[in-house]
Amino acid sequence: MPGEDQLSGGQGLSGSFLARVGLAGFACGVILLYSLAVLPPLHWLIAMLAIPCLTLMTATSRWPKVAAALAAGGFIGMLWSAWHADTRQQSTLPAALEGRVLEVSGYLCDVPSTGSYRSVRFAFCVERWHLPGRSKAAAPPAMPQKIRLAWYGDAATTSTPHRLKLRVVLKRPHGSVNPVGFRYETWLYRKGFGATGTIRDLAPDRSFDCRLGCRYHRWRNDLVIATSERLSRARHFPLIASLMIGYRGHMEPRHWDVLKATGTIHLVAISGLHLGLIAAGAGFVCRRLLLCMPQGRISPGRLRGLVFLCVSTASLAYALAAGFSVPTRRALIMVIIAGWMVLGARRTGVLTGLLGALVLVLLSDPFSPLDQGFWLSFGAVSVLVLLFSFRLRQAGWLQGLLLAQLAVFAALWPILEVLGQSQVVIGFVANLVAIPWVSLVVMPVLAVGALVMMISPVADDLIVGVFDLVLGMLWQGLAWLADAQLVLPTPGPGALLLLAVVVMVGLLVPFRACRLAMVGLAAVGLTLALVDAPAGDNQNTPVDVPELWVWDVGQGLSVMVRDQDRVLLYDTGPALKGVYSAVDSVLVPNLRALGVRRIDTLVISHGDGDHAGGLPLLFDSFEVGQVVTGEPERVASMLPDSSAVAVESCTGYGVREIASLAVSFWRSPADVEGNDASCVVTIRSASAAAEVILSGDITRQVEGSFTADRRHESAAFRVVLAPHHGSKTSSSEQWVREMAPDLVLVSAGYRHRFGHPHPDVVGRYLASGSRLLNTATSGAVRVELQESGVAVTEARAGVPFWIRKPETR
Repeated sequence: MPGEDQLSGGQGLSGSFLARVGLAGFACGVILLYSLAVLPPLHWLIAMLAIPCLTLMTATSRWPKVAAALAAGGFIGMLWSAWHADTRQQSTLPAALEGRVLEVSGYLCDVPSTGSYRSVRFAFCVERWHLPGRSKAAAPPAMPQKIRLAWYGDAATTSTPHRLKLRVVLKRPHGSVNPVGFRYETWLYRKGFGATGTIRDLAPDRSFDCRLGCRYHRWRNDLVIATSERLSRARHFPLIASLMIGYRGHMEPRHWDVLKATGTIHLVAISGLHLGLIAAGAGFVCRRLLLCMPQGRISPGRLRGLVFLCVSTASLAYALAAGFSVPTRRALIMVIIAGWMVLGARRTGVLTGLLGALVLVLLSDPFSPLDQGFWLSFGAVSVLVLLFSFRLRQAGWLQGLLLAQLAVFAALWPILEVLGQSQVVIGFVANLVAIPWVSLVVMPVLAVGALVMMISPVADDLIVGVFDLVLGMLWQGLAWLADAQLVLPTPGPGALLLLAVVVMVGLLVPFRACRLAMVGLAAVGLTLALVDAPAGDNQNTPVDVPELWVWDVGQGLSVMVRDQDRVLLYDTGPALKGVYSAVDSVLVPNLRALGVRRIDTLVISHGDGDHAGGLPLLFDSFEVGQVVTGEPERVASMLPDSSAVAVESCTGYGVREIASLAVSFWRSPADVEGNDASCVVTIRSASAAAEVILSGDITRQVEGSFTADRRHESAAFRVVLAPHHGSKTSSSEQWVREMAPDLVLVSAGYRHRFGHPHPDVVGRYLASGSRLLNTATSGAVRVELQESGVAVTEARAGVPFWIRKPETR
């Protein structure tokens, strides 16, 4: 008779093999769900699951069974993640409750931290919604169970009661949507926030029981507060708090700048490295203590079991102290599985163990694929598993460290490129030194120091001095390397993937000639990829059709116009130091993704912060040919000192050509400043018979002057940027009548306190027959001036299912 794991049909396929195939399909199914634009109905997935299940039961040959197992696992994975995604989407704030004052009871589910405008921000876990006309029982299922809040005013403080009753004003999760770059809406969805808002009033609330989750967060907050009080005098206290208890709220912009410049941000994010070190230390100590027992009192199997229990307990305790965040939970699963395989003397292969860890991570948190850390951590672990399984079993520690760092550096480079991050050359050297120092010195010192502080509070001064010593040496080295600012040019994802494959083959194949050939091939390929880049760093990728991009920068404005290889940028959006910069978050990643390396003409309509933010960073990132503005002196004072570009006045600048486009500049002849000093730009495309008017923030008084001065030329299609974000002080009836726009574009923040665009303005444009698009509800808007007509694309039209689709008026 065949073995118990043999499948019928005599094809030699074991049940364990098909199980692994099914687990791989499950992981693929969970991941693939997040590439869909629409969330598939659960009943549809259940119905589709029946097909591979029937095939698996009835097929008698090898490959149909394998394909059926893979498909069945895939549909189960999609069903699992779709169920969780549907549940999360159902717990989003209803649109009818946006902007209303609501009452809610719950508890703090993270540590309050200070934010911009003297605010205090925290996550709030809801226990009960006090909605009008509803009982005080459990919260309605459609209401969010977790919200992100900001508390403004003189009374705002981080020292708040743990259980609270709040009066809040909320809005649905929302963020800017551009082709590339950080998406706040995805971050909110990933974290499970069903609404964001502000606090109107706050009071303690003990009307509900503080259950397990509430008690854990209270304990965790108390731990952070107590640790902060005892270690606050340390010179490197922010780094100590990050590594010891996983709290990064004390980190300052200078810390992030150095860590980003050296590629070492992962060192202050509790991950597999930190948990692995805690597990290794706990296992070493536990094993030594158990071996001190009289010989024969404990069997080898029980010894391994006790060490595994000790490792798991220590890892869990550290993960809980570090906040039990998503990356920490992911690392905990991987550490426990690794410990189970090593200490349990399991014969399961490392790849099977890695697959098991992947499946457990996705089972426990099906939203993991939305994390960049998910891809980077599993990518790094996979590389190390391959390397140490086939190449570095007998390697010395120094050789192993060098080769492992090289493999991870090369293999993660294409992943970082796809994720929109740059790889820094100096990161290879920084991690080569920092990882061993953190592993062998910093983490052991922090662990021992924490235990000493728990036992003897009088030793705080000594412990703080030791902490500062070991972290000071690390920080000085990283700061010195960060000053080098060496960034390797990126040759493209394809070339990077080829480089990663070549490096891995060279490391894994045990033939000297093959390794030398791979080194030569990598060097030649990388050189050709860099040489094949567009000639000169300041050459733009040309486009065949003139296009206009209105970027989604929130409550501000930034527009790019380009034709062939010429680029005009109109305004740079808002910037708030240490909080947000449209140049950093939107313009730099999106312009680079479109192949823009030089801005031929930079027009700053006027000097207000929501139109002229982030100019120094823009000049550091791109070559700028000329600057034109309605307020030359004010804008000139905002440019970096190193800039040699002359700032020219919009007045009398006349008409210029940008490739096939005719561009004219206008400013009010009156002695005005601020909004009314805005430089108005008119762009005409003869081939498309289209006209675009970029109006800045002019008010009704200046609108009349512009319409009187402009050349009244016919246009088959007219695009108008609504003045002053659609404010009621602009877009007069005369303006709307004279412009008669076919398309009106509004750049405004979602449900911003200014209330742009004003309902009267919206009604005025719609009554004239215009189509109105608002970046707040459409995302970035692309307008192509084609000969066959004008094509309009909204960024939100192509977003995945968890981001709201466009709202067109």
